[in-house]
Amino acid sequence: MEERLWHKSYVKGVPTSIDFKKTTMPEFMGISAERFGNRTALIFMGKKISYSQLDEMCTRFANALIDLGVKKGDRVGLLLPNIPQVVIAYYGTWRAGAVPVPNNPLYTDRELEHQFNDSGTTVLVTLDLLAPRMLALKPKTKLKKIISAHINDYLPFPVKQLYPMLKKGMYCKYEKEPDYYEFLELMGGASSKPTGINPALDDLALIPYTGGTTGPSKGVMLTHKNISYVTQMAQSWFFDFVDKPMRELATFPFFHMAGFTAVMNISVINGWTAVLVPRPEPQAVLDLMVKYKPEIVPAVPTIYVGLLELPDLKKHDLSFVTGFFSGAAPLALETINDLKKATGADIVEAYGMTESSTFISVTPWRGKLKPGSVGVPIPECDVKIMDLETGKKEMPIGEEGEVIFAGPHRLEGYYNRPDETKNSIVDGWFYTGDIGKMDEDGYIYIVDRKKDMIIAGGYNIYPRDIDEVLFEHPKIMEACAVGVPDKYRGETVKAFIVMKEGETITEEELNKYCRDKLAAYKVPKIYEFLDSLPKSAVGKILRRELRDLEVKKDGK
Repeated sequence: MEERLWHKSYVKGVPTSIDFKKTTMPEFMGISAERFGNRTALIFMGKKISYSQLDEMCTRFANALIDLGVKKGDRVGLLLPNIPQVVIAYYGTWRAGAVPVPNNPLYTDRELEHQFNDSGTTVLVTLDLLAPRMLALKPKTKLKKIISAHINDYLPFPVKQLYPMLKKGMYCKYEKEPDYYEFLELMGGASSKPTGINPALDDLALIPYTGGTTGPSKGVMLTHKNISYVTQMAQSWFFDFVDKPMRELATFPFFHMAGFTAVMNISVINGWTAVLVPRPEPQAVLDLMVKYKPEIVPAVPTIYVGLLELPDLKKHDLSFVTGFFSGAAPLALETINDLKKATGADIVEAYGMTESSTFISVTPWRGKLKPGSVGVPIPECDVKIMDLETGKKEMPIGEEGEVIFAGPHRLEGYYNRPDETKNSIVDGWFYTGDIGKMDEDGYIYIVDRKKDMIIAGGYNIYPRDIDEVLFEHPKIMEACAVGVPDKYRGETVKAFIVMKEGETITEEELNKYCRDKLAAYKVPKIYEFLDSLPKSAVGKILRRELRDLEVKKDGK
């Protein structure tokens, strides 16, 4: 890569260009099993799985899928929290030549139905407590087979005996249900011999979904090259961790690109241990930190805020932490300083998106931290700041514009959405919709969002999804959801509502209505009733005007 402004901010040891290994992630799993076979790959509630064991499990799952009739290119949906089965399912699906489609377990049936149908998912791997819902949803989708995993499957003795409420099949056991299978039973009957299927770098590897600002969520097409190369790019950034027996706390969910790349895949490529966190909450995170002493702790800002509020935090020596890594939402300077004071470790911030296979920029590891900045572009990632009017003029240093990027980690396009692909990718550059600026050292500052996305607690929330649900209510005439500042979540959802004449509704009624139709984190936390909403000359609701008014209120 040619010399760029930000290269001068790289610390010694980080390359400006990478000689990429033309190796896919399932191949890297095999390499790590050969090199670090006895190392612990996963820790789950005390259960330890070595790399050699994990490698065999992935192959068995691949053969199980093939035995079920899964063929190259078939879509295999994953609806799982951070438990061993999600790693096995990702890598096993690749070794079967199929394409994983990760889904958020918090999504409602309405949201999942769209993603299953849009992606063409035919096989689903899910928790058995979700299986009854998925079986009911099956006739409305293209799903043919459902594989039910249990949180108890990989619990160690005697923990299994201590959790009678987690007995296998408690939530769902449909022995006579056609095309319904138990995860462990499939694994037990499958071969451990290699499938002989090796995906090519240019093959489709993943279809994660990202919300749309003008409609339903859309699938992002990522190739094996995208996900392998972005992992190698991240590996080069943290140069002094390569191949060392590190432990990383898996607080980011693996259905999210941050957890997928920055925890799961980077652990595999380096032979690290991932300490799985099925449900990330501050107290659980602290307990796991104290017990397993991970050197690397990534999390969304809300986790860090929650940790700092725990009275027990000061009782523990957390000097084993080499670095905290924050992403998915802006991190307050106060949180950075407080965490540094409490633990002695620095926080590295990252910026990226699903369309960049996770990363665009990261605070230089072992380098200079600039408060308010999301760091500099990582090796092989090219970034420009373009004017907001035409998108064709590069802005001078320090001036705001739209952030665009290019590189081997850029998405191939949106699945079945050629128009949106064409609008977003121009001459090889992806237009992010984020408004930012770059300083004289190449550090990027994200100052606003061109699109109306809300980031609350690390989750991307698209207000149009909420608007549409509120519009469907028979008593509501108009509605507009915006993100408003929130000390804990970064932003939270506020809905402005105009009732139909003569109609009334309580906030309790609205909450119940929204909870039935939206994932919990999308449900508005604040409601305000107005006589009318601000509109443009053509009648378009001015969402930004409402949000700006809220920001001004908060600043008073």
